[in-house]
Amino acid sequence: MILLLLGVLALVVGGCVCVVWAERGGPRWTRAVATVTLTAGELARSASKKRGGTANATQPDNTDD
Repeated sequence: MILLLLGVLALVVGGCVCVVWAERGGPRWTRAVATVTLTAGELARSASKKRGGTANATQPDNTDD
């Protein structure tokens, strides 16, 4: 299970690196990977909105200390 999570983490980090590298004019394959990464992010965001979940975890709670 941990190996699966580490693999997913490596793919996410690699995708983010390719997005930054492609933005700075990297090779053609980085632009392809960046496009796939950004598309997957948009799909995840739209799925979260359809489910009614919030992607913003920094919303303040309304509790008094």
